[in-house]
Amino acid sequence: MALPASTIDWSIDDGVAEIPIEARDAREVTHIQGRTAAGELAVVQLTPDGSQGFNPAFDVTPARLVTALITERGVAPASEDGLRNLYA
Repeated sequence: MALPASTIDWSIDDGVAEIPIEARDAREVTHIQGRTAAGELAVVQLTPDGSQGFNPAFDVTPARLVTALITERGVAPASEDGLRNLYA
């Protein structure tokens, strides 16, 4: 996984459980804007009426799926010790 140092949070133990995921406006995934044949802008609904959309701003990859971390300081094993060796 590639990440900048600014995204490392040394205060948490479990990113999946402890990082709140911002939910963006569902209309960003249930609707789309484009031009009509007449050249006018129009918003079109992509989903059936009443469908709920879920639009997370980002996600958290479970640690068990990551084997190495690539940062601006180099590559480290995907562990706290590995990161601390890069950011002593």
